[in-house]
Amino acid sequence: MKLYVVGIGCGNRNGMTVGAEKAVLESDIIVGYTVYAEQIKRMYPEKECMSTGMKQETERVELALRLASEGKTVSLVCSGDSELYGMAGLALELAVKYPDVDVETVAGVSAAFSGGAVLGSPLTYDTAIISLSDLLTPTKKIEKRLRCAADGDFVIVLYNPSSKKRADYLKKACDIILEYRSPDTVCGYVRNIGRDGEESRLLTLSQLRDTSVDMFTTVFIGSSETKIIGGKMVTPRGYRNV
Repeated sequence: MKLYVVGIGCGNRNGMTVGAEKAVLESDIIVGYTVYAEQIKRMYPEKECMSTGMKQETERVELALRLASEGKTVSLVCSGDSELYGMAGLALELAVKYPDVDVETVAGVSAAFSGGAVLGSPLTYDTAIISLSDLLTPTKKIEKRLRCAADGDFVIVLYNPSSKKRADYLKKACDIILEYRSPDTVCGYVRNIGRDGEESRLLTLSQLRDTSVDMFTTVFIGSSETKIIGGKMVTPRGYRNV
């Protein structure tokens, strides 16, 4: 009775860890959000996949736990990492009702790291990762976190920066950060990381404020030390000064 909660990376098989692929291959059934279940089907067509839609996270986890309790080895898949905005926490919460199921969290490569690699090395130093989605987090708390991260001079990675209903959220976030950072602060974004149509751009914070992005985009806002070196976004850690 085994449930793996697996982070499958951002878009292709090359972005999966060895541990993530091993868990998927060992599983009898794969459970995931529709988009990620379809991704697994393309990579592992022999695998049985079951899916649920957006905002059905509890139902998805319950399904995976129930199948595992029936004796199946199950992988509950998430994009990126299974802990960071993934299903691992919820699975462990709900697993108390299934004491016979062994739940194992399998780490994956988050968009912060795979997207950062596309841009260069923006995350060499202290970093804050913040989601702009207010579905589960009050807007006031998001704003406070943005202010604290900006005031602390962290590199900031923004998940869920915009959607059709939240078209101005990135603009509002930039306005908050501009209270603490120069308009010339180095920023970048990557869209469709590891997928067809991947695109990236380096720009300033003032330019980012007026840029349209979507839910498939990960945004990187540099610290006061972040710079462009050889066409790449880099936050030096200061090794050369030691």
